[in-house]
Amino acid sequence: MVTSTVPVTPHDHEPDSKDPLHKRQQNSFAAEALKLGGKAEEEIRRTGALDTADDDVEAMFAARYQTINSPIHLAVWGKKVPADLFGFPKSPAIPSEMASLAIRRSLNVVKRHHENKTIFDSQRKISTQVMDELGHAGYWGLLIGPEYGGSGAPFSQFAPMLTQMATVDPTVAGLGSVHGCIGAVDPLLAFGNAEQKARLLPKLASGERLSAFALTEPCAGSDLTALRTTAVRNGDDYVLNGEKLFITNVLPGRMIGVVCLIDDVPAVLIAELPPQEDETFQLKRYGLYALQHAHNYGIVFKNFRVPASNRLVPEDGDGLTIAYHGLNRGRVALCAGAAGTMRLMMSDMLPWARFRRTYGAAIESRELVRRRVGHLAGLIVACDALTEWCAGLLDQGYRGEMECVIAKIFGSEAQKEAAIELHMKTHGGRSFLSGHLFGDNIHDFLAPCIYEGEGEVLGMSFFKSLVKHHGRTYFEPIGKALAAHQIKNPNMANPAHAWALRKPLWDYSKWWMAQKLHRSAKPELPSMPAELRQHAEFAADFLQRSSMELSSAMRKHQLKLADRQCRMAELSARVQTAVVILCTSLYGARQENSVRLAAEGICTALTDRLLGRRPKDRYYSKVTKLGATISEIGFPGVSTTSPTGILMKYAQ
Repeated sequence: MVTSTVPVTPHDHEPDSKDPLHKRQQNSFAAEALKLGGKAEEEIRRTGALDTADDDVEAMFAARYQTINSPIHLAVWGKKVPADLFGFPKSPAIPSEMASLAIRRSLNVVKRHHENKTIFDSQRKISTQVMDELGHAGYWGLLIGPEYGGSGAPFSQFAPMLTQMATVDPTVAGLGSVHGCIGAVDPLLAFGNAEQKARLLPKLASGERLSAFALTEPCAGSDLTALRTTAVRNGDDYVLNGEKLFITNVLPGRMIGVVCLIDDVPAVLIAELPPQEDETFQLKRYGLYALQHAHNYGIVFKNFRVPASNRLVPEDGDGLTIAYHGLNRGRVALCAGAAGTMRLMMSDMLPWARFRRTYGAAIESRELVRRRVGHLAGLIVACDALTEWCAGLLDQGYRGEMECVIAKIFGSEAQKEAAIELHMKTHGGRSFLSGHLFGDNIHDFLAPCIYEGEGEVLGMSFFKSLVKHHGRTYFEPIGKALAAHQIKNPNMANPAHAWALRKPLWDYSKWWMAQKLHRSAKPELPSMPAELRQHAEFAADFLQRSSMELSSAMRKHQLKLADRQCRMAELSARVQTAVVILCTSLYGARQENSVRLAAEGICTALTDRLLGRRPKDRYYSKVTKLGATISEIGFPGVSTTSPTGILMKYAQ
């Protein structure tokens, strides 16, 4: 991962004009930075491809909804934190009544099958009967408009539904996300033409064709430019050849969005798989610990024919543009699923804490266990806050790239922490019993840290998005001046160098001085409890002060910043944490009772982590009291019954 923060210089030689990535390499600030840093031509070429794909997606959004006008970018680089953009939208999307009915029916289907122990087939996968019944209930068409047979739920209605579904069955929630967010549904809605939508979306809405997205290959994961799967036009078809890996929700008879190379340019084909494997299409089966209840396989295409009419052609960009666009909803969906899955963990912890006795008392009375329960509630509330916030931004029309990245990273890391530090440690050795929620699902609990982009790598992508405009505004002109005067090693003691750089350095100096003299204005916050207001004001001030720290890192490391991955990841994480505090404090202010207290607790814990300070006794007192209250009266969305029961009961 690279950053767009260093000067540019002309190419030493002219690239091949027939190179399909030449267009993407041109005008790529990050790619030029790598060239100055002595990187190989291939890395420069691929970096340019990703950089331009990002620009292509950005251009799809109206200016007011692009990254530079996003809540986070304005909070860091603007003169004042726009607090109203971090809370509940003033004009929220109107929920669909049809979708509400479909959601209730879908939840009832899954609850009934769980109660009857018929949720899985003989292979321990979600059964075909369940999938079909969900289709009749309207589950697969929630994000598809009524004109195509769906119910047209706004994303702010769909995302919390995933949380509800995950409290019943996380796999079913995950399949809903794959189908609607990163499968064929979103690419068709965003990039399909009228004929494609009319022909293909009704099949996806009814569940006749469930969908997946085939992007990953044996050599292409985070590096989206390493694609090898190709498609060649032959008459009215494209002939597809290649291998895809780790494709969730793929089986014969399903509809797959396939990212491939057409004339060496990334493209997306909507492939309708045949009802059985044949010589042109085969599944590659392997052992996989995660996604144990879903079908996840590799796909091998050998002269597989796809109608040319099934190619998605964006107005600007190519297949990478389509791939970039669909990931944001999937990232929010992961956070929503984490909020539900952690509720499932709490449902398992509370009965066990009441049952398990040590030294004559139930462990629910122990301070450590109460702290775990209270902290888990805080993680859940923060995920709820991020889910609501990001879904609302997407419904309003924002690109939401940075915001959705934070939701994904925090949600997946929170679920990992909850599973290991809270759920497992509370259950002790019984956690590893067959049939235990933890023992049976630990890989599924951890895997979201990798889905939709590994967390730290994604954090560097967040950093790049955050600093790109600042780099182009103040650092790129310096690079151009150096290139124009053929200066490779600038020395400000050299009058010629100082004169060549006078204009861009003056512009940067004016910005720097304005920041030094600027005092962060308190954000215009709604009516809030005092403690949550303090958290919101702290987070807002931290974000405002981050601009100088970010710019200083860019100035210090210059050409080498692209290789300072640890520093980029650390700076990114600090900004992300402040955003979570601000978003959660505003969300918590609109809640009541234990939810509000949980928001206060997680904001305090995150602030301590951000400032590197030890927790105070007051925090321990409040979080353990919250844990005791939850043990007594419960928590919203949390069942009072363990999903797996008490294993290996001992005599009383």
